[in-house]
Amino acid sequence: MPIRSMTGFAQVRGQINGHAGFTLSLKAVNHRFLDLHFRMPSDTDELEMKLRRLLKEKLARGHIEISLNLERGANDSFSFNRQMVGGYIQAFRGAAAEFSLAAEPDLNGVLRMPGALEAASLPASEELEQAVIDKLNSALERLNQMREEEGKGIERELRQRMSHVQKAAQVVEKHRGPIQQAYVEKLRSRMQELVGGQFDRERIAQEAALLVDRSDIQEELVRLDTHVSHLLGLLDKGGEVGKKMDFLLQEMNREANTLLSKTSGLAGEALKITEMGLEIKTEIEKAREQVQNLE
Repeated sequence: MPIRSMTGFAQVRGQINGHAGFTLSLKAVNHRFLDLHFRMPSDTDELEMKLRRLLKEKLARGHIEISLNLERGANDSFSFNRQMVGGYIQAFRGAAAEFSLAAEPDLNGVLRMPGALEAASLPASEELEQAVIDKLNSALERLNQMREEEGKGIERELRQRMSHVQKAAQVVEKHRGPIQQAYVEKLRSRMQELVGGQFDRERIAQEAALLVDRSDIQEELVRLDTHVSHLLGLLDKGGEVGKKMDFLLQEMNREANTLLSKTSGLAGEALKITEMGLEIKTEIEKAREQVQNLE
């Protein structure tokens, strides 16, 4: 399955026997989990439950808004909700009398209230459900087409970012050896100053080698390369990879931070490592911004 963005929009129209039809819309944006929000006509709770179940089978993540709008035909008639309208008018007049106000309710305003008007001939629930469910697959297909197109763009950018990370890591590797040797000499000189004329050269060399080993960045570079390879493998595999990639990028950022902390305070060629380390962190952050929108 191709990589998909969580952002997209689709709209389809359908027909119901004896009625003008309906419009079904799906709007998707990024979200940590699958979050479904419905905007449905009244008395369609059963249809909503069926749509919810079908969408959970087809989608993995994202905030999805599902809107269903019924379109009335020219021959459709309406009636008003007598109990609701009558209750509002009675309450309005009671309030006007209590406060000695000469006012009458605005009927246009009353009829615009939700539930005030009712269609005299709604389609049978079975007909409506079947017609909407039949069109749901078309809407999902269009939605996923848009999400897959955006996913291709994100994939291209992620591959570019990982290529930049690998190149920066290669530069760091080239400077690692000379910096280690310079660090050894610096430690030896400092230790000799501290112990004065009486010192064990072999012991100083051992201590310097131990400190240099602790400050070596080889392990960070190896793990960073492993994480990059894993992420590229997920891109090749496709499917629902957003959460896995986000975790890998967090680990890569941790390695970059450790690399920078081990080389902080060093001059000369070490400044190049710092520069490349910061570049690696920048590429990782940009990659994470893109991964946040992957399913």
